Amino acid sequence: MSANLEISGLRKVFHTGKPAVDDVSFTVEAGEIVVLLGPSGCGKTTTLRCVAGLEHPTGGTIRIGDALVSDPAHGLLVPPRARNVGMVFQSYAVWPHMTVRQNVAYPLKHRGLSGAEAARKVDGALDLVDLAQYAERPVVQLSGGQMQRVALARSMVYEPRLLLLDEPLSNLDAQLRLRLRDDLRRIIKAAGLTALYVTHDQLEAVVLGDRIGVMQQGRLLQMAAPEEVYNRPADLFVASFTGASNFLPGVLRTRQGEFGTIELAGGHTMQAWCAAALAPGTAVTLAIRPENIRLEAASAVNRFEAMVVSQRFQGVQTAYALGLAGTTIEALATGTTMRHPAGTTVTLNIPPEVCWAYPAP
Repeated sequence: MSANLEISGLRKVFHTGKPAVDDVSFTVEAGEIVVLLGPSGCGKTTTLRCVAGLEHPTGGTIRIGDALVSDPAHGLLVPPRARNVGMVFQSYAVWPHMTVRQNVAYPLKHRGLSGAEAARKVDGALDLVDLAQYAERPVVQLSGGQMQRVALARSMVYEPRLLLLDEPLSNLDAQLRLRLRDDLRRIIKAAGLTALYVTHDQLEAVVLGDRIGVMQQGRLLQMAAPEEVYNRPADLFVASFTGASNFLPGVLRTRQGEFGTIELAGGHTMQAWCAAALAPGTAVTLAIRPENIRLEAASAVNRFEAMVVSQRFQGVQTAYALGLAGTTIEALATGTTMRHPAGTTVTLNIPPEVCWAYPAP
């Protein structure tokens, strides 16, 4: 039966002395999928391994369901085998000398189940991952995506309280990754499992997670629903890591509620959503996603004339480099034709709600 996960003040320091995980706290509710997102070295995998019991935390507590499994301050560290968690790794980690059925059945060998009960659980797990027809096939005859499904079925067959997934799609080719990414959420939800998923891929996080936690340098910067992380990043790093690539320096001149007027170079002004700590007179950086810049604008708010510096055709969209406010910004326009040649002037619009102001670094 799935259980909730509660992490409080988690800290992990390796021999370098710099915390790999620094005072991280969050809860995963029973049946929820939470994704930890961030660049390499941000602490997301170390957090996952602490939950699994594969790393020994320096401080803080970890609770799975009603059981406290890690509390270094009081000398408590429940071993991995006693935590009843399932784990799926980057590598498939399947046993090459076994069939699909034997791989999935292996975790049940020492759990005191009858042959019929074990077979029922294996059949159910294989059905969930759409591999029932391959049950008797040697696992080495499967594709990479199918082998990862075997690993997933094996991690679910004994009905763990918590499923941990450490970048399970990173070793797959692009097409397999897309297909399995779309199936993973369905499979986990169908199994009714609580899941903690680690990835550096923003789109993967958005597709899979009920909530996303963005990490940097061992700290948890934001934990929220995908839509909130995507449309209301907590700070400049979260905005940048999740896709904002246009950054404009300016000064906040006036503010009314969540929105303010930003003075940019060349006398331009822009209306933008402002982070809570910003006060008039503060130097700011505006973060804007290329896909949120609208060409051929109709709105009068944040409407500007810009010169097309260059264009890059990308099949279903075109990326435009535009000269604005003394710098160059990028805009994306969907469609299979390039409508704005280099050297022409375009009118663009950036809605205030998708233009975000943060304290200047």
